[in-house]
Amino acid sequence: MNQPSDTSRIDKMRAAARHIVRELGFMQKGLAGTDLSPSAVHAILEIGYGTVATASALGPLLHLEKSSVSRLLQKLESDQLIEGICDTADRRSRRLSLTPKGRDLLRELEYFGRQQFRTALDRTSAKEAQTIEAGLSLLADALPASGAQKQPIVQEVRWHQGYRPGVIGTVSALHAAYYAQNYGFGAVFERKVASEMSEFMSRIEASANTVFCAYQGEELLGSVSLDGQDLEDGTCHLRWFIVSPKAQGLGIGGRLMEKAVNFVDTQGYHITRLWTFKGLDAARHLYEKHGFCLTHEAPGAQWGTKVIEQEFERTRA
Repeated sequence: MNQPSDTSRIDKMRAAARHIVRELGFMQKGLAGTDLSPSAVHAILEIGYGTVATASALGPLLHLEKSSVSRLLQKLESDQLIEGICDTADRRSRRLSLTPKGRDLLRELEYFGRQQFRTALDRTSAKEAQTIEAGLSLLADALPASGAQKQPIVQEVRWHQGYRPGVIGTVSALHAAYYAQNYGFGAVFERKVASEMSEFMSRIEASANTVFCAYQGEELLGSVSLDGQDLEDGTCHLRWFIVSPKAQGLGIGGRLMEKAVNFVDTQGYHITRLWTFKGLDAARHLYEKHGFCLTHEAPGAQWGTKVIEQEFERTRA
């Protein structure tokens, strides 16, 4: 049974909430060290974390009218912080994502917010910090959704570079499940991914090689590997690029490709190659957006199923 509503307790909680709002800067003109409105800052955070992907979903989440959301998004687009891409499933809808400038801002907002909480929690004990975390989560979950569908509290995406326990199994499983369901690939493909990635991980400590992964909690959202030792000198092999169906449309694939091309350029690779097959249009769009060009295609069955295999190449400018 719920606790009875005690007026003195409620007033103490309201006073504490007002203090938090003031100290976190929500009463200031420039929230979180920016010149943006509070609603604009929240929009950047929620779009960046993948909580929402469309304007129609953003309104209920931020408790804004449709006209206000429209003006807000126009401002963010004009500032080159967000972009809208036509939804392939519904041409009337646009999926929202952050631009590179928007992702830079998101990182600044994350740093600002973390520093605020870190400063506060440094004044508490570990047990008190756990109590604060649990209390805030319970309060957030107990608040009503003002008539709109209640949105879950979404954990932010964490990026990891290099080996992480379980990465071979999770990347292999994501490949196997996705390509079995959508393209009929079977045991030959799963075994090939798992065995070749296991061999690759035995060389992961070499500076020529790396793997980037995106996680939400402990769930893998996407991954890409760069193998600088698999091909001839001066050429890097981009391998095992995958985005979970749950994360598609959230910009995870674009971020992974950005990290991949930044790595190969920093390492000085003149050429980067990848092999895929015809029909993966979303992935091809990302490859071409980041400088890859189709150089060869022919029927093949190296993954255990007959497909039109394709080779893409990127030459560093």
